[in-house]
Amino acid sequence: MLKRISAFLVVIVLLSACKTVPFTGRKQVNFMPNSQLFPMAFEQYEGFLKEHPLSNNKTDANRIKTIGTRIVDATQRYLNANRHKDYLKDYKWEFNLVHDPQKNAWCMPGGKVVVYDGILDVCQTDAGIATVMGHEIAHALANHGGERMSQGMLQQLGQVGVNVATRNESEKNRMLWMTAYGLGSQVGVMLPFSRKQESEADEIGLLLMTMAGYDPNEALKFWERMEKMSGGQAPPEILSTHPANKTRIENIRRLIPIVKKKAAKY
Repeated sequence: MLKRISAFLVVIVLLSACKTVPFTGRKQVNFMPNSQLFPMAFEQYEGFLKEHPLSNNKTDANRIKTIGTRIVDATQRYLNANRHKDYLKDYKWEFNLVHDPQKNAWCMPGGKVVVYDGILDVCQTDAGIATVMGHEIAHALANHGGERMSQGMLQQLGQVGVNVATRNESEKNRMLWMTAYGLGSQVGVMLPFSRKQESEADEIGLLLMTMAGYDPNEALKFWERMEKMSGGQAPPEILSTHPANKTRIENIRRLIPIVKKKAAKY
């Protein structure tokens, strides 16, 4: 009876936590309300900026702010047209260029963006920067952070279930079951899920950069440059949180005519 009640409660939680990504229509399980997640993200962002120097290049810093603002404006235009005009009401957008050689960028839940100036030589153009920023902003727009936390909670719940189910087994067998669950859930669920988020962020970002007036074909050139720079030094895709660069390039090439047609409606 206890197991049935627990299973019923899990189903209720999953159903109540089901949300829809407005840009793709994908259903997602997300337990984390923005009212809880965003303040934590904003605090972490402020702490990061206190410990990491901003770029002294005002021209590039202003480019980041301009490109970010154009992408957010395109986002709001899309949301207004699709009856989600209040979707961004709790977002507090901020765009900062940080002096760091890393070829990276990120966007925290709620719209706090950092671009490392080390990636600008790969971006080369404003459209290249829009490729990167559109992708990172898309993660925040699709609430991927809260979704990842929710998936992690479910993974832990499954681990508890395995632990309970094997409580009468020998210690050796219990360890084997736990190891098998850990590897299986990571390689079979969590990593594919992460790659799906990355592909979704590519799709959303490509649409938004196109709506913001940037050429989506530049996204292909950006990822081709990234592929060349990597020199093939990457783990097998099945063991990675990100799609392989070649996979990503193929997907973007397929998406370009689709997003061009879609963006033209707005």
